[in-house]
Amino acid sequence: MPRVGLLFPGQGAQFVGMGAELFDARPDLLIETADAVLGWSLRDVCLEGPEERLTATEHAQPALYALSYVLWEALQPTLDGVEVSAAAGHSLGEYTALAAAGVLGFEDGLRLVAERGQAMADAAALEPSGMAALIGADESMAEAICAARRAEGGRLWVANLNAPGQVVVAGGTEDLAWAAEHVRDHGIRRAIPLKVAGAFHTPFMAPAAERLAGAVGSVSFGQPAFPVFANTSATPHDDEVAAGLVAQLTGQVRFEASVRAIAGKIDALIHVGPGDVTAGMAKRISPDTPIHVANELGVLAHVRAALEEQESA
Repeated sequence: MPRVGLLFPGQGAQFVGMGAELFDARPDLLIETADAVLGWSLRDVCLEGPEERLTATEHAQPALYALSYVLWEALQPTLDGVEVSAAAGHSLGEYTALAAAGVLGFEDGLRLVAERGQAMADAAALEPSGMAALIGADESMAEAICAARRAEGGRLWVANLNAPGQVVVAGGTEDLAWAAEHVRDHGIRRAIPLKVAGAFHTPFMAPAAERLAGAVGSVSFGQPAFPVFANTSATPHDDEVAAGLVAQLTGQVRFEASVRAIAGKIDALIHVGPGDVTAGMAKRISPDTPIHVANELGVLAHVRAALEEQESA
């Protein structure tokens, strides 16, 4: 029996037009339930945009969660005889992974993601902040430049450890400008600003974490059908799922470490959700691990066929 690991995308994977076939396949979840929970038309935002509206944190997060979950539901029947050994998601994608494992119900997960997205957007609006990708940096180099800035009274942290050569820092706009000027002092080639609303996964998100703590307190979490790796620890969630989700808002996304841990336990990875950004990161992390992309209904049978071919090789 082949063993697979599931990967779910996070914010940044969205694009206008995504999921058109999914709204026709599951209107009960993506139109009736989603619109009732969100108070706005998920279909309109995904299919009509404009891009600025879909990219807004409070819209992108529920959209990616809902579409990725429906793709997982459609993929499940094709995995008969396949063992799902673990799952992980990038930032927001951790919620989809938990829903896929049965820890969260779809509707509870959607409510949490909607609250999370709005809380993060509101926290980002409190003061100017952002994120930047450090080109040519590893974790120690990124930590060093952040520590140097904080020693001067600044606010700069390593936020995402995505893949080899993909390290993201976050902080105030002045701190990011300082980092761009001083990267070469730390052996880093350059810093590229990212198009995000604020300094996610840093103490700037403390107000959002406080709001999310109230929301997760009203949710019942089930036992996982398979291990789900937490972003902040790169280890499987324990029984303290709620605390882990709250901590994630101000803690690092350790995606590279999560994928490495999962890759050692499985025969293939399956990216489940719109786009293929997460699959690309996983390929850089574990180039010898086969990675299959399940990002629309029409490719699900091909994913199954690829797994069977891999098993018989």
